Amino acid sequence: MEKLRNVAIIAHVDHGKTTLVDEMLKQSGVYRENQEVVERVMDSGDLERERGITIMAKNTAVTYKGVKINIVDTPGHADFGGEVERILKMVNGVILLVDAAEGPMPQTRFVLSRALELGHRVIVVVNKIDRPDQRVHAVIDEVLELLMDLDATDEQLDSPTLFCSGRQGTASYSPEVEGRDLKPLFDTILEYIPEPEQDMEKPFQMLVSAIDYNDYVGRIAVGRIERGLVRQNQEIEVCNFHAPDEPPRKAKAVSLYEFDGLARVPVPEAAAGSIIAMSGIGDVTIGDTVCARGCAEPLPFVQISAPTLEMTFSVNDSPFAGREGKFVTSRQIGERLRRETLRDVSLRVSEVPGSTDSFNVAGRGEMSLSILIETMRREGYEFQVGPPRVLFRDIDGKRCEPMERLVVDVPQDCVGSVIEKLGQRRGELQEMNPVGSRMKLSFLVPSRGLFGYRNEFLTDTKGEGIMASVFETYAPYKGDIARRGTGSLIAWETGESVTYGLFSAQERGALFIGPGVPVYGGMVIGECPKLEDITLNVCKKKQLTNTRAAGSDEALRLIPPRQMSLEQCLEFLADDELLEVTPKSLRLRKRILDHDRRMKAVYGGRNK
Repeated sequence: MEKLRNVAIIAHVDHGKTTLVDEMLKQSGVYRENQEVVERVMDSGDLERERGITIMAKNTAVTYKGVKINIVDTPGHADFGGEVERILKMVNGVILLVDAAEGPMPQTRFVLSRALELGHRVIVVVNKIDRPDQRVHAVIDEVLELLMDLDATDEQLDSPTLFCSGRQGTASYSPEVEGRDLKPLFDTILEYIPEPEQDMEKPFQMLVSAIDYNDYVGRIAVGRIERGLVRQNQEIEVCNFHAPDEPPRKAKAVSLYEFDGLARVPVPEAAAGSIIAMSGIGDVTIGDTVCARGCAEPLPFVQISAPTLEMTFSVNDSPFAGREGKFVTSRQIGERLRRETLRDVSLRVSEVPGSTDSFNVAGRGEMSLSILIETMRREGYEFQVGPPRVLFRDIDGKRCEPMERLVVDVPQDCVGSVIEKLGQRRGELQEMNPVGSRMKLSFLVPSRGLFGYRNEFLTDTKGEGIMASVFETYAPYKGDIARRGTGSLIAWETGESVTYGLFSAQERGALFIGPGVPVYGGMVIGECPKLEDITLNVCKKKQLTNTRAAGSDEALRLIPPRQMSLEQCLEFLADDELLEVTPKSLRLRKRILDHDRRMKAVYGGRNK
């Protein structure tokens, strides 16, 4: 049996997990000397590289002193917490990364609590100690307080602490001693993280913790072998702990792979403790247990937290429908959404009652849903989405809503405006701590109170504020919250926007479009500073007459339009608006396009 260690790297977003894995791969000899290496090599997806975040957990493995170390790089965003929860079942210990300046953040608490519940050993790594604003000693105390808060055992409280610079690839046992390489980290993993139990006497059993997909072999199950031995082409059975009445499904382990560096290496057999990938099971899903034929014993699977947010995806029915997308029907959109649930365990998809072309998609947060929307539009899908809404629950006869723990790090002169704005959004200040020249504030805020707040927050803090939130609990309904304090500027007719029409329209508010843009009646073309919608004709051309006056034909100067990202569009949406998503365009529109029908719906509803 080869010597093994299975370890996951967990942390809050941007604390340096993927960069540290880069250096671990380099220093363990995975690359050739002359090999060209990209930064953040584990972030293999286009969106991951563009946004600088990890979305899907990735497996890799290095060999150090004859011991194979399987490493799992996990996402840091709370929206992808479902990824982290299930990955922790594959490992025997975790490396907890904490930024030397920011200290423990909301997601640090969330992922650490999950690791402690499973009884994992923890190696604390204070990362980015080369930051000029580092406060290493204060951060060590904060981590210890967090461990005590989360009821860590005595052994977990005695966790070894290392001091790293992921970018420079150095680690040391003391903050005063400058590290030269990552050997202290590798040595600590070998000494402190236990070897997986390798029970070879009992028949093969493996819990599927991740799913990969390949066009050639279909679905690939990834997990840790709990016991026994599996051989290539062995007859197997698939069962599920949450479906005890269903008979086990028969299958065959067509191919087995182990991880080595960045590659998957085919192996003829694999033994208990190893993290492997297996192809040949067509309908395998996360949480399934793969067993030897005739020995179906499902393993309990960590219950993933329920979604807290929902959006409606529907077929595009605007006047420009079908012009830019490749996949536009409800069948194609529905199949794509269901396919996503097979990879993302925290996603739920259901049909809207009474509708054949709409789907309710529930997830952990706005970011996870915006990533799904962006991925789909890049694949050629065209559809519409409604504004995000929270999922309420009835608990003990009371209507309860999801609450988020929000931590903001802001300059001291911005504290007043942040507290005031969050107070309007039903936020409750929990604690306040000065950190150098800045202030760290912790709030409990209803999830719906954070809709559309990010842009306002960046404006109030002059772009210097940092905010992060994670789901905390359900609490009784906190009362009404105004979704948006501004109205919309709406196009009157279908056509192409012209400079003359836009020039008179820009006096009413900020525009989202410039000249030469195709528009249709009911499309949102700008933001009105007042809380009212104004309909404008931006296709209006100047009437040509034979009368000329001095200066009447001078060039009209337009203010540059505001370019909106996908997240900003989702934040902007009012309850009666939709976002039209195509591979080439993002268009905001009213749910009812016709002006007269829209007015009847608005004023008819008020009269009732």
